[in-house]
Amino acid sequence: MKENIKIPKIEILYEDEDIAVINKPAGIAVHPDGKTEQKTLVDWIKKKFPETVGVGENILTDEDEEIDRPGIVHRLDKETSGALIIAKNVWSFEFLKDQFQNRKISKMYVAFADGEIKTERGVIRKAIGRSRDDARKRSVKPDGVMKPAETIFRVVKSVGFGSGKATLLVLWPKTGRTHQIRVHLKSIRHPIIADFLYGKAQNSLEFKRLALHAREINFETLSGKKVSVLAPFPQDFKKAFEIFDISEGDLLK
Repeated sequence: MKENIKIPKIEILYEDEDIAVINKPAGIAVHPDGKTEQKTLVDWIKKKFPETVGVGENILTDEDEEIDRPGIVHRLDKETSGALIIAKNVWSFEFLKDQFQNRKISKMYVAFADGEIKTERGVIRKAIGRSRDDARKRSVKPDGVMKPAETIFRVVKSVGFGSGKATLLVLWPKTGRTHQIRVHLKSIRHPIIADFLYGKAQNSLEFKRLALHAREINFETLSGKKVSVLAPFPQDFKKAFEIFDISEGDLLK
């Protein structure tokens, strides 16, 4: 039996007869992992969009358990918040899957990273593969199958604290590897704030979860309409913006 964990209220940012985009809260996994019995976003999707049942591609766990992922075309990490697309039928699933595979869907993230990143703009091109030290992690060190990965970033502002510094970033991943932004920032020695897997949990900004938000996603609908969706920032990001003395408009400069 699944643990009786209440799923927070989820905001629908865009919807038509084929596709929905939601603002995923931090702290909830997109789909089960075969190891825990906690409720996931999939439970909410099945209830909110029952037509998604049977849509999509199931996956196998390391123990060969089949995991149902209705309507899931892409995913966000459990502790990441922001824009997530849901395919409501087989046609939209295949259409969106093709856009992802051909890099026609663009995404923009906002993150707070540990330390001061001194360059204003940069591109991280480092292939990513599974870590040989920890099955949960990915790595840029050559080990087994490595897949090309590219992340473009822009520094918005760095701020010093008594215990160190932090940097606010806008990022555009050009590929969609597992943990890509987290691994790439770790590889340049600036892991995301409160990333317990690639960095450290303690931080001056008081984030209780990974300081990463999927701010924007751009895609095309089955009717040919080009759609751009912005996911509002949660309260922990708004509080951090105040500490940095910036507005949301500063992210666009």
